[in-house]
Amino acid sequence: MTRVAAIDCGTNSIRLLVADATVSDSASGAGETAELVDLDRRMTIVRLGQGVDRTGRLAPEALERTFAACREYAAVIKEHGAERLRFVATSASRDAENRDEFVRGVVDILGVEPEVISGDQEAEFSFTGATKELTGRADLARPFLVVDIGGGSTEFVVGDDHVRAARSVDVGCVRMTERHLVRDGRVSDPPTEEQIAAIRADIEAALDLAEETVPLREARTLVGLAGSVTTVSAIAQDLPEYDSEAIHHSRVPLDRVREITSELLRSTHAERATIPSMHPGRVDVIGAGALVLLAIMERIGAEEVVVSEHDILDGIAWSVS
Repeated sequence: MTRVAAIDCGTNSIRLLVADATVSDSASGAGETAELVDLDRRMTIVRLGQGVDRTGRLAPEALERTFAACREYAAVIKEHGAERLRFVATSASRDAENRDEFVRGVVDILGVEPEVISGDQEAEFSFTGATKELTGRADLARPFLVVDIGGGSTEFVVGDDHVRAARSVDVGCVRMTERHLVRDGRVSDPPTEEQIAAIRADIEAALDLAEETVPLREARTLVGLAGSVTTVSAIAQDLPEYDSEAIHHSRVPLDRVREITSELLRSTHAERATIPSMHPGRVDVIGAGALVLLAIMERIGAEEVVVSEHDILDGIAWSVS
C-alpha cells in the first residue's frame, strides 16, 4: 500500500485527492487487482483561467485564489502523511504567457513543480482514472469513449483496456462562456439564440477536429467526466444536494440531457443558483458545459452517458502509486 496525493489544477477548479493505493495478485491467479481508497477528496473553484482566452495571461487575483487553495491542500497532505505528491496543471496554465509565476508559487507552497502536461497526457490520465473500475463490467460494451469536459478544453479518449486514440480540443465551459456570453463584463442572462448558436458552431468545429484522430463513433459506451457532466447528473436525479455516491456511475439518457441543457440555457443566473446541487462557481458556465455534452452525444449517437466521479485526479494518483 502506498499513500499518495494528487492535485489537478484546471481552468475553473483545483482538486486534491489523498488516497491509499493497493495493487495485489488476485486470489484466483487471474492477474492483479487494484484499489484506490479515498482519504480526502476536495475541490475549490479558483477560476485560474479567468480572462486567459482574451489576455493570454493569468490574472493576479486568479493566481492568489489558486495559491490560497494550495496552502489549504498542503496542510491536508501533511496531516495525512502522503508519501508521494504529483501536481498536474492543465489548459489555462499551458496557454498563459506568465506561467512561470504560477510555477514558482506552487513550488514555494507545496515543494513540487507543477507539470504542465499536454492534452494527450491529460487524456491518458482521464482514461485510466475513469475506466480502471469499469473494465470488468459485463453490462458496459467496449470500446469506451471517455470525455472530460473541463473549463478550457475537452479531452476525448477511445480505448478498451488501453488508450487507442486521444485528442484535446480548446472547447470548455469557461472558454465558451467567456468567448460568447460575456458582454461588457457581464454574462448574458439568459443567452440569446444567436449566442447559443455561436457556441454550438464552435463545439461542432471542435468535434470535427477531434474526429480527425479519434474514432468517436466507434465507441459503444460514453463515459462523461468533470463538473459539467456530474452537475447534469445531479439535476437529472433531482438531488437535494450534491451527492458523489449517487452521481458516480449514474446513467443519464440523451433526452434528459437535451431537456436539462435547454432549461439551463433558458434560465437566468438567479434561477440556476437555486438548483440545490449546483456549485456556486458553476452557475454561469453550466449552460455552455451542458451544451458541449449534448453536442457530443448527438454527434456519436449515444443513448446515454455513464457519469464518473473518477477521472484525471484518480489517474494522476495511480501514476505515483
